[in-house]
Amino acid sequence: MKLSTQISIGFLIAISIDLLDSYFNYRLTLKVNNDTHFLTQSEVVIRKSAATNKKITDMQSSFRGYLLTSDAHFLADYYNGLRTIPSLLKEEMEAASVPGQREKIDSIELLHRQWVSFADSLIDAKKRSLFDSAANKEYNYLFETQLKKEVGKSYNDQIAQIFNSFDQYEYAVREQRRSTLTRSIRQTERFSLLFSIAMILISTGTAVFLVLKISRRIQRLVSLAENISRGNFSRVNDDKNDELSSLSLSLDTMSSRLSKNISTLQKKNDELDQFAYVVSHDLKAPARGIANVIQWIEEDLSEEISPRMRRYLDIIPERIGRMENLIDGLLEYARIGRDQLLKEWVNVSQLVSDLADVIVPKEYILTYKNLPELYTERLLLQQVLGNLISNAVKYGRGQITISANEKEEYYEFDVSDNGPGIPEQYHERIFVIFQTLREKNDSESTGVGLAIVKKIIEEKHGTIKVVSSPAGGTSFIFTWPKEGV
Repeated sequence: MKLSTQISIGFLIAISIDLLDSYFNYRLTLKVNNDTHFLTQSEVVIRKSAATNKKITDMQSSFRGYLLTSDAHFLADYYNGLRTIPSLLKEEMEAASVPGQREKIDSIELLHRQWVSFADSLIDAKKRSLFDSAANKEYNYLFETQLKKEVGKSYNDQIAQIFNSFDQYEYAVREQRRSTLTRSIRQTERFSLLFSIAMILISTGTAVFLVLKISRRIQRLVSLAENISRGNFSRVNDDKNDELSSLSLSLDTMSSRLSKNISTLQKKNDELDQFAYVVSHDLKAPARGIANVIQWIEEDLSEEISPRMRRYLDIIPERIGRMENLIDGLLEYARIGRDQLLKEWVNVSQLVSDLADVIVPKEYILTYKNLPELYTERLLLQQVLGNLISNAVKYGRGQITISANEKEEYYEFDVSDNGPGIPEQYHERIFVIFQTLREKNDSESTGVGLAIVKKIIEEKHGTIKVVSSPAGGTSFIFTWPKEGV
């Protein structure tokens, strides 16, 4: 399965959990809102019920006060109740959400109308009895047949009982809804917490799984690349068929091709080594033969050789020696970078001292300072310093100075002499093989030494430059990398 598919599946799982969380939270929120709305409406219903009950009670008190005192001022609350109670009952009916509660409001409204009819008849008879004796008899009749027999009280008791039942039921439902609301809130919090934990765990697990999987794949590819860089051309058997498979296949292909190319190159190098050996032997053999012939001529015909002929014969060994030096230098130049040399700790001061004993004449003054101890190939550094010191001896005037300056990643060496100097136009030319500033017939100079120096330094990823002028003095400044053990 491709990595993009696995990542997409992980995202889909996380999104699915988030959608489930949102869905359950939405459903629970609706339930919480519904319970909250019911409690709000229930509070309105109870408040309206209390107001209606109070108005009815005020009407009853006003009615009794008027009958006892015949004072019309007592009827103010009665008439006020007649105007407001119908609207209060209507509002209470609209606010009530339970069908059973609405039936109770209907019963209260019916009983209240019956009581109002009863009260109106008595109030009307009472008013007329104050001015008419015949009406007084009607009032006394109503008083005896209805009021004393507690007809109005019966209405009032029924209304009070219904109000009491109404309130008790409403409070019970409110308490039940409040408990439900509390449970819904806790359930919402619990579900949100569980879904959040699940999302965190699944997202983290998916991320860790993918990171570990990708890291292992990349590590295998890095190991393959490191093996290739070390010359171990191994392969990765990758059957995952994902985005990294193409990279793995490319590295495997590169490893195979490099292995084949290295094998071919090694074969060519072996052939070149054999060729160089044969060429060296075949080129030196005639030179040695010529030298032997010259020696035989001098031994057998020494008395017959004229002075002019002897000068010519003396030139031939010098040319043979130069040719042998050229062959040796060429072979040494060709071998640079092909042999794997062991690294070791090199005390450069001691190395320069050993070279001076072999190369520098006694009359020369050699000064060296600040030379480090470093971990590198002794033979390569010895070749570089040996050639530069030899060059300073050839072209100098008796004084050589060698110093070093430590940088962050390399050492900067300076080999200076007090010779006649090198014109600037030759600063690059002297590093080209077989190029020399001396005459071609000079047996001491083959034009190979500085070419060898430059090639070794470039193999070590260093640089070399010349600081000189015709006025006198030449400095060869080169860098040599620091290397860990």
